[in-house]
Amino acid sequence: MRHSEFWQRMEAALGSAYAESWARQQAITSLGGRTPFQALEEGVDPQKVWRAVHATLDLPPRDR
Repeated sequence: MRHSEFWQRMEAALGSAYAESWARQQAITSLGGRTPFQALEEGVDPQKVWRAVHATLDLPPRDR
């Protein structure tokens, strides 16, 4: 997954106005207590970050 696809999925899940804000503020345990934004900046694979976001938001399986 590319960063652009990650952000498209974030916007689809949370809306374009809230996706980036949420990604900068929400620390996720499975990302080592980092926010999705921090994890991406530190080189974590976007697919891994998306899976953590997906689980945290309890999104439907079709959005995985």
